Amino acid sequence: MDLYEDVPDEMHERTAGTDLSGLRMVEALLFASADPLSLEELTLRLPDNTDVLGLLEELQRMYAPRGVNLVRVAGKWCFRTAEDLAFLMQRNVEEQRKLSRAALETLAIIAYHQPVTRAEIEEIRGVSTSKGTLDVLLETTWIRMRGRRRTPGRPVTYGTTEQFMVHFGLDSIKDLPGLEELKGAGLLDSAVPASFLVPTPNDDSALTEEEDPLEDGSLFDEDADDPAGA
Repeated sequence: MDLYEDVPDEMHERTAGTDLSGLRMVEALLFASADPLSLEELTLRLPDNTDVLGLLEELQRMYAPRGVNLVRVAGKWCFRTAEDLAFLMQRNVEEQRKLSRAALETLAIIAYHQPVTRAEIEEIRGVSTSKGTLDVLLETTWIRMRGRRRTPGRPVTYGTTEQFMVHFGLDSIKDLPGLEELKGAGLLDSAVPASFLVPTPNDDSALTEEEDPLEDGSLFDEDADDPAGA
């Protein structure tokens, strides 16, 4: 049976002027890929002059009422179970270890303030941050070591990863909730001071003027930043 036979009549009208062979190729690539694919990656695998973005948008419309949806995360495209059907998958999902409150706070600080050092994380949290907390977040692959700050001791700077974006369903780091959204979700006191600001997050992969590249082997040098090893 043709995959496109059971689409609504109005959808047939939408696809009347669309290259169905192109749709099928894009669809096949996305289904076969274990990871989200970028527009550039899809373009390289399709015939020249293919309107890849147009085909993606058409597929997104076609799958909108279905059990799986075509979504864009971290600037890339993939199929995901429709949000309203997520409960069907619960028995098949391995129970994940919950992050501690310290780890969640640290992750949030890194997401909003990146690039940020361990000392800066501690200053924002108001308490010390153990190396174990950062190790746990590194193991999740949601954060990464970016570089070294050009300050005494040259501490490591941290930032989020593409895996962070994919896990939380974000197309851009700027999709993180702002001040009003955080208040509405009950994550911030509605009576926070007027001077309180939520920074605009920026996960640009390019190092800033205050960062140097990580040297070879520096992934294991974080202990050097913490004489106490706490």
